[in-house]
Parts: sequence; structure tokens; C-alpha cells
Amino acid sequence: MSGPQRAAGSLTLLPAAEHPELLPEAVRAVLPEGAWVADIDPDLADTAALVEAAGVPLDGSANCVVVAGKREGEERIAACVVLASTRADVNGAVKRLLEVRKASFLSMDRAVEESGMEYGGITPVGLPAGWRVLVDQRVADTDWLLVGSGLRRSKLVVRGDDLAALPGAEVVDIAMDIAQG
Repeated sequence: MSGPQRAAGSLTLLPAAEHPELLPEAVRAVLPEGAWVADIDPDLADTAALVEAAGVPLDGSANCVVVAGKREGEERIAACVVLASTRADVNGAVKRLLEVRKASFLSMDRAVEESGMEYGGITPVGLPAGWRVLVDQRVADTDWLLVGSGLRRSKLVVRGDDLAALPGAEVVDIAMDIAQG
């Protein structure tokens, strides 16, 4: 199977531009052309649950985590987008890219408040303008990916190169295989 359906498993895909009710305003404002959306059970918003329930492939899914660090009193925030079969190297590559001594995950409350998205649904699409978006090279090289939509009740399916072209996006090597962790 190829195309967007490969990244969606058994989920039903709908043209995202025609279903604004499944996306927050910030995501709708910068939605990549040709994006798809799937309405899901919010209890399946976590990648592991969705992979099991809908047959979504790990290498066709991406996770977005928000990290922060400080340097000389200045906070630096970045959203890191990695394949679900990997994890962000927060203590190595991400820390070096942010040029901070310590990088850690942004608290759930802050991530939700500042992104305007729901926890478990945060997506790199439509993030605040001041945030860096670190897109792992493996994500950018993937044809179609399932990623959060900003809401727990839906998922986006977009091209990897669309994520690489988002405002503030940088294509970098920030992922490590889960077995390395």
C-alpha cells in the first residue's frame, strides 16, 4: 500500500481542508495543501494505542515533543518531530542545537497553554511563531506521515517534506533508535 492511506492503517481519511471541525484554528491557518485528517477516538490519541488499534505503522507515524532549555537567562523552546519508531535525542542532539546546558520536556500545562493545542495531540503544524521546529531527517524523507492534529480526536496525514517546509522548521538529525535509549 502506498500514498496517504499507508500512514493511516485502517483509519478513514478525509480531505483536511474540508473538515475544519477536526482541527484547531492555528493548524487550519497553515495547513499544508493536500493534507488529510482522520477522526479518531480520543482514547487512541497516544501513538502506541493507535498503532495497535488501527494498524498504523510506526515508521509512518511521527511524534512531536516540546522541549526547552535556558542560556544566559533566555529560554529556548523547540518542537521536535521524530518518527514513532525513534525518539528525540533530547540530551544530545537537541541540547546542542538549542545551545543549552540542559534541555527537558516542557511541562504539559505550558505546552498546552502556549501551543493552543491539546496534550497528546500537539502537532508541528501551527505552533507559535517563536518556537523552533526541529524535523528529524528521517521524518522529512518519509512520503506520508500520521501526526497529531492539535486535537486528541483527530490525526493529520501529511508529507514529510511538508513538515520540513513549515515556518521555523529546520531539518536536522535529532532522532535515535529506541533501542539506543
